[in-house]
Amino acid sequence: MRKLRPAFFSGVVLLAVALLAIGVHVAVGGTAIELGSVFQTLIGFPPDQRTALMIYEFRLPRTVAAITAGVGFGVAGALTQNVARNPLASPDILGVTNGAAAGAVAAMAAIAQLPGLPDGFSRWGMPVFAGAGGFLVTAIVFAVVWRSNLESNRLVLVGIGMSGLCAAITAWMLTLGEVVNAQQALTWMAGTVNGTSWQDLMLAPIAILICVLAAGLLKAQREVLALDADTARGLGSELGRDRLVLLVLATIMAVAATVVAGPLAFVALASGHAARILSRSIIPPVVHSALIGVIFVLLADLLAARLFSVALPAGVATAVIGAPYLMFLVVRQARARSTR
Repeated sequence: MRKLRPAFFSGVVLLAVALLAIGVHVAVGGTAIELGSVFQTLIGFPPDQRTALMIYEFRLPRTVAAITAGVGFGVAGALTQNVARNPLASPDILGVTNGAAAGAVAAMAAIAQLPGLPDGFSRWGMPVFAGAGGFLVTAIVFAVVWRSNLESNRLVLVGIGMSGLCAAITAWMLTLGEVVNAQQALTWMAGTVNGTSWQDLMLAPIAILICVLAAGLLKAQREVLALDADTARGLGSELGRDRLVLLVLATIMAVAATVVAGPLAFVALASGHAARILSRSIIPPVVHSALIGVIFVLLADLLAARLFSVALPAGVATAVIGAPYLMFLVVRQARARSTR
């Protein structure tokens, strides 16, 4: 009998765990819903109108937001690590998420300080400013390292510098705002899917889905980029172009995920690396990275909201889980280098 490939088997297991996590995330709340009723409602056959209203209008938007953020950060992290050829790389290091956070805080400050803004700015201002901040940082990083064909070490170093600059600008803006507005901004910056409505999910899931499909179609280019630069060039790869395309896709997904859920820490970092280990692949697979990101964010939101007497942002749980994982990666990489 033919053995199942590790990538296929692990993908099926992750899909099953992700579906279970989605069901539990919807079921758990102020009023618990039976898991069977949740899945029955999700496939379009709710047991009663009260259950349908509770799931479709109040709980499902939060779950879809967590799924959107998980897929966006997970695949963005996989692409970033693929380009940098470094398991410690993520959109956070490139400054994308901090740039988006700075833009979002700028929009919050404008809403609080400028009463004459156009109608609708309170809803669309933050996504637009967050997107502009993320793409502006990415454009600056690209411009600085473009002559080196987006060489990974320079990319990471410049990204760290821009990330620190954006964090400083964000902190400065928070000191200028009122206490209430600063508290709201800090809660969003911690990363949260609480209070998400269907209107907040009109664009981000579509943008992320398109980028995920594009990343899947670029599997051959991603595998070549996992090799050293000389070998990749020998196989006909245009390193600068391929790296640029993948980093643009990663930027779009990271910005869209940040707009939906805030700059959730460590999701992008952990998802790509864990996906590569589970699939035993030379590159982090797109599907595995997306599923791990979904599971990570759903479980983190459940733990943060239900484990304590006071509901906490999901980003608190992702940081608690992700920080030890980051230390594990650093130690593991140091040991690997010392044994060479």
